[in-house]
Amino acid sequence: MSETLHPLHTALSLAASGVPVLPLRRGKVPFGNCPACTGNACGGRPNMKTPGPCRCPDLCHAWAAATTAPAVIVSPPWAAAWRQAVCVGYHPGGAGLTVVDLDNAEAIAWARGSLPATRTVATTRGEHWIYQGVMPSSNAVRPGVDIKSSMSYARYLGPGTGTMTYLPDAVRALAVKKPPTVRSVPHTAVPAGPGGGECPHRTPAYLERGIAMAVQRITTARSAIHATVYGAFLAVLSRHGWCGCLTDTHVTRLFTAAQTKGESLRHCTDAWNNARTTLGM
Repeated sequence: MSETLHPLHTALSLAASGVPVLPLRRGKVPFGNCPACTGNACGGRPNMKTPGPCRCPDLCHAWAAATTAPAVIVSPPWAAAWRQAVCVGYHPGGAGLTVVDLDNAEAIAWARGSLPATRTVATTRGEHWIYQGVMPSSNAVRPGVDIKSSMSYARYLGPGTGTMTYLPDAVRALAVKKPPTVRSVPHTAVPAGPGGGECPHRTPAYLERGIAMAVQRITTARSAIHATVYGAFLAVLSRHGWCGCLTDTHVTRLFTAAQTKGESLRHCTDAWNNARTTLGM
């Protein structure tokens, strides 16, 4: 089916085939929050990686609002958006699909030499390679390559050409985050108290409780993820960074929690280094 049809007609056709759809506005992005959901007032996670408890009938929760229900697609909350829509978006994971978004000629050349052939769809600058199967979405898995599957949306650009094949391990491996390469904080002696004895920060339970609290703080953050990660790193370093008790294992736990919330390795490393600089380490 061609995108030359009105987006609403295309959306209804896709929905009838089991593909969850949503309208995309100028810039090829989802519509913003409705007044009731502005600033996450609804308790949901609009336009982020996981949906919240909000049951808003509007279309303001990006991929989480995508639907196959014709009654919803043509309902009043959606009708105005379709009149403004420039194209149709869809939730690949909801349709049992994974889209490898190749953004330029170099990325396409890499895919042709590294991935099994499958159905392809031409995009403005590159190609979408579409596989059967669902996996976590991940951006910038390599230069010019994004993966759009669960908890993500893609622009519908037509049925494409070629036979769709099953999602290969080579694609799944692209989204596997390598453990961050970090160094433990250099040991700096802390003077013993009047009674002498070891640094109390070396008490396993005390240190474990500090790491667990930082991980929980990051994991439960509902907004301002960058600031939350930095604050958690700063708190850990301020209490446990001076005596050298932090190990690579501890730091990896913190980085893993941050990356699970969508932070990149670069953002984690920057936040860690900024926290150390703030403390004069």
